[in-house]
Amino acid sequence: MDKLLIQGGFPLSGEVSISGAKNAALPILCASLLSAEALHITNLPHLNDVATMLRLIGQMGVEVTMDGNSGLILDSRGVNSPTASYDMVKTMRASILVLGPLLARCGEAKVSLPGGCAIGARPVDQHIKGLQAMGAEIHVENGYILAKASRLKGARIVTDMVTVTGTENLMMAAVLAEGETVIENAACEPEVVDLANCLISMGARISGAGTGSIRVQGVERLHGATHAVMPDRIETGTYLCAAAVTRGNIRLLNTSVGYLDSVVQKLREAGCDVAAEQGAITLKAPQRLKAVSIRTEPYPAFPTDMQA
Repeated sequence: MDKLLIQGGFPLSGEVSISGAKNAALPILCASLLSAEALHITNLPHLNDVATMLRLIGQMGVEVTMDGNSGLILDSRGVNSPTASYDMVKTMRASILVLGPLLARCGEAKVSLPGGCAIGARPVDQHIKGLQAMGAEIHVENGYILAKASRLKGARIVTDMVTVTGTENLMMAAVLAEGETVIENAACEPEVVDLANCLISMGARISGAGTGSIRVQGVERLHGATHAVMPDRIETGTYLCAAAVTRGNIRLLNTSVGYLDSVVQKLREAGCDVAAEQGAITLKAPQRLKAVSIRTEPYPAFPTDMQA
């Protein structure tokens, strides 16, 4: 689509059902690599990144079966190619999330760096350092991360910076490691909690998700499970703002204010009437919004993706 033609000047009103969160769906798709039993995922968003991740894990031997409009079943019994090629990774940086699960389940992984051979200041250093602390042998050759470990061992990992994908990768690797792993300076985002909840439903032993310190007691194996992807908090916030600026009155379904406390607070400061229901949010905008001051920070503060 080359352009959008918008006829404005009208209040937005009505009901909208919020999609599943892409940033929660992608690591959960990778979590299917951790078990030989099927993982049933529902509330998946229909996005290119989700389709790309499905193609990637499909190349590794995961069988994908569609189940309804927004669900699928992932069968990882036949995983036989623990490799993520540059052609796939270059289109989506989140592909690095297969590294931890492949290493934990298969004992080896070959994953392209997101930047290919142009290593530079690698944004995946925290992933590599954490896996090395758990006993993995890792080398970077020709733009690929080559990792091996007969079985990862629990460790105390303190990341140099807060990284969402790093926390998710290390948490997935730790669930099959021997002993206890503690991830300090962990990301607290709801998407990290959603991944932890999925892993717990598969038999993982995780505590502290949503805080800066996550503890994982390794288990021998994970089993199959069913998990619904959390609602997209950025999509939720975008609809709320759209209604606010058009003096609208809307009701959002399949979502929760619990993921958006800072955004809801600013909308209320601006004069909006925001009400929480069970699995829904309603917003009624005033005739004129008040000015508010906003500063983005890591969760639970105002999200960078909501800044626009």
